[in-house]
Amino acid sequence: QVQLVESGGGLVQAGDSLRLSCAASGRTFSSYAMGWFRQAPGKEREFVARISRSGLATWHADSVKGRFTISRENAKNTVYLQMNSLAPEDTAVYYCAAALSTYGSSRPDDMDYWGKGTLVTVSS
Repeated sequence: QVQLVESGGGLVQAGDSLRLSCAASGRTFSSYAMGWFRQAPGKEREFVARISRSGLATWHADSVKGRFTISRENAKNTVYLQMNSLAPEDTAVYYCAAALSTYGSSRPDDMDYWGKGTLVTVSS
């Protein structure tokens, strides 16, 4: 089992940058593919980005491609989401998730463990 704790959210202005971090417990972090998802008020949770166990493969949603970058440091049991050129439509609670698989999934239902989320608010 793995426990996930997100940090780095906050209130920013449009065009600003933020870096989210997700710290995982346990000694088998490299066994998990990791992902970031987000949920805006009144909307379903949606895929943002995911990264393979090794970190060599990444995928990003079209809505964030070119602006957001997922990365991981297995030695630090941490996955990151660098968010640049933030826009008001990026406002959401951002969740870190883990899947006991090589590549993970873009479907929330396929992820095995979840953090409690961190709120990102982007003002115009």
